[in-house]
Amino acid sequence: MPRLLPPPKPAILALPPFAALPAAAVVQPRGESALAQALADLAAQTHIGFDTESKPTFVAGQESSGPEVVQFATAERAYVLQLRQPGAEALVRAVLTQPGVVKVGFDLQQDLGQLRRRLGVEVQPLLDLTRVFHRMGYPRTLGIRSAVAVVFGRQFAKSKRVTTSNWAAATLSPQQLQYAANDAWVALQVLLALRQQQPQALAEVERGR
Repeated sequence: MPRLLPPPKPAILALPPFAALPAAAVVQPRGESALAQALADLAAQTHIGFDTESKPTFVAGQESSGPEVVQFATAERAYVLQLRQPGAEALVRAVLTQPGVVKVGFDLQQDLGQLRRRLGVEVQPLLDLTRVFHRMGYPRTLGIRSAVAVVFGRQFAKSKRVTTSNWAAATLSPQQLQYAANDAWVALQVLLALRQQQPQALAEVERGR
């Protein structure tokens, strides 16, 4: 198969922006009722977007204590869970191991290792979209920004300042909430687009999941 190259960074930066999930659709469920409602919504899906955020490390060899935040997304909304909040760990464990719900994201190996260490869970079933793009001919290093450029011809903006912010903070900023929510939601949007554009590559990876 011919090898494909993702658009170079200057070309991606020149693209029109990808429309983000509205702030009103970003949910931080707190309390027994809200957590139960979030679980019911997520458990009713066949596929959900999935990602995690961890407090950055700045010393070579220092092991991350993360993840501090786990986010899930349906087509309509995203749920951002701070594991420090009461009930959040139980919800995250339930969703990550829900057998009928495929968790969808990009380059998830580090996330999976951290979740295994912190929560003692194996995430199943799982669909890493990086594998789908590799099956299409792209490098294994292709990430979500390049994927959005390839699939939608749009620029998915990701702030380095927010990326390296303190995800262990007691209260997440609006910018952190938006960043986390869109990481999960955009992954799901890419999956939905690939069903139309690359059904064979997607089906091959899903069969081997």
